Amino acid sequence: MSMMLNSSIHSDDVDVLAGALYAWCAERSIRLHSQEGLSIASKAIDLYNAGHQTQDQLLGALHGNELH
Repeated sequence: MSMMLNSSIHSDDVDVLAGALYAWCAERSIRLHSQEGLSIASKAIDLYNAGHQTQDQLLGALHGNELH
């Protein structure tokens, strides 16, 4: 699967995204390479591009988008 971002991505961006994704998956005992893990990774990238550019902001936005 190939995703294009609207702008170039830097190592700091990757660190923020990875940190949020690892924390999210660990909280829920979800394997990162599972379908759910990949789905949340895609959502995290979308949220990052929408302006949630710190790990705390991303986690808050991901929590706000949870399906119950």
